[in-house]
Amino acid sequence: MDTIILGIESSCDDTSAAVIRNGVLLSSVIASQAVHEAYGGVVPELASRAHQQNIVPVVHEALKRAGVTKEQLSAIAFTRGPGLMGSLLVGVSFAKGMARALGIPLVDVNHLQGHVLAHFIKESEDDHNQPEFPFICLLVSGGNSQIIRVNAYNDMEVLGQTIDDAAGEAIDKCSKVMGLGYPGGPIIDKLARQGNPKAYTFSKPHIPGYDYSFSGLKTSFLYSLRDWLKEDPEFIEHHKTDLAASLEKTIVDILMDKLRKVVKDTGINEVAVAGGVSANNGLRNAFHEHADKYGWKIYIPKFGYTTDNAAMIAITGYYKFLDKDFCTIDKPAYSRVTIK
Repeated sequence: MDTIILGIESSCDDTSAAVIRNGVLLSSVIASQAVHEAYGGVVPELASRAHQQNIVPVVHEALKRAGVTKEQLSAIAFTRGPGLMGSLLVGVSFAKGMARALGIPLVDVNHLQGHVLAHFIKESEDDHNQPEFPFICLLVSGGNSQIIRVNAYNDMEVLGQTIDDAAGEAIDKCSKVMGLGYPGGPIIDKLARQGNPKAYTFSKPHIPGYDYSFSGLKTSFLYSLRDWLKEDPEFIEHHKTDLAASLEKTIVDILMDKLRKVVKDTGINEVAVAGGVSANNGLRNAFHEHADKYGWKIYIPKFGYTTDNAAMIAITGYYKFLDKDFCTIDKPAYSRVTIK
């Protein structure tokens, strides 16, 4: 009998639904919210209202594209956290109501675990390009930077993580100060491809172990920018490509230095990257360079699986369903937690 999972993701500003059958993706639908661009960041109240408007048509479209009726669903997987509480509540409440109406199990998913397991989304029965356990995963997004040892679908150990700002957060803040717009990641990435990554030097942290820190880099960038603008008020406009390239290179170097140390110390050469920042061109190139130089077997997600999406929630829910790891209807959403 087929196992068909509906995944629902609403942790931030994208409403998404996806359907997976026996581990193979049938459909993935995402409704993005452009309303936040004018504010330079996500406005929680606007996000939750947009989720309320989008969730029914998004779920309907996902089922339609998959050629599946709601009566055929085996379970509903949903993002329980972390994320914006108002946004999460929309998805959590919808999933609970729909599961109860259909009399099928609920499966709660940790959003960060979903990013890691996005590598196990299959687009066909012949898709076998998944990491072997154990593997090391660099999880980098707007709110998280972690190095995780993945022993199994349900066994993950954080070896290192940021002690302050995340990599994506640093990029977004620097982009905002430069007046480049929101979200900063894609803008910096595009500009960096046209600039000289060695044009400017910014400070790198000296944090022991495998942990990260990006607040010092952010501060160094801001103070340097302030001094340059005193000499030339048009400095950003004249040098934005080189600034973006140098900033991106510094962040990628910080990420890869710690990751390289973890891989060397653990002896695990299966290495993956996940999260929104994994769409960054500089980081992807660094992974390929390390694969060539150090013999890593690397796994880089397709662009559609880097940002928040329900396909990663559905595949995580699929494996939890096979383990009969269900969620009771009284479990609340949670806004802050990491993979432990």
